[in-house]
This record gives sequence, structure tokens and C-alpha cells, in this order.
Amino acid sequence: MIRELPSGKGFADICLIPRMLHRDKPAIVIELKWDKHAAGAIAQIRERQYVDALKDYHGNLLLAGINYDKKTKQHTCIIEKMQKD
Repeated sequence: MIRELPSGKGFADICLIPRMLHRDKPAIVIELKWDKHAAGAIAQIRERQYVDALKDYHGNLLLAGINYDKKTKQHTCIIEKMQKD
């Protein structure tokens, strides 16, 4: 687990990269939001090219956008699968 991973045009909040023993598992780039939108978090991952930090990782990649709504105290999450070449 890497917090505030420098990548692309900013920092990915959290990045989970599988160890060599578990290379069959996907890496995950997570963007966290507060009183915004999970879809906006996914858009930010793509626009700021956070996946560029994983250029040496070859395998499946998940993008996760998570938002916490302070008023309702509810979380929303969007997870997208992205295939890296």
C-alpha cells in the first residue's frame, strides 16, 4: 500500500500493488472525495494520469473512486476495470 503516490499530474490518494507472489491480483488506484462524487474521483484518476505511476506494472488494474457524504454519512463507490498493456 502506498499513500499519496506521486504520479501523472498529482498524487493518487492510495495505490495497492500486489506482491510478486500475487501478480494474478489487480493493482488498485484509489481516489477519495469528501462531499463530492465518486464519478468525479474516477475522472480525476484518468485526467491526472495517476496510472502513469504504474507504468512498470503489467496486469489488471482497478480504478476506485470513493466519496463520503458528510450530511447523510453515506459512502458511494465506483470501481472500473482498466487493462494495462
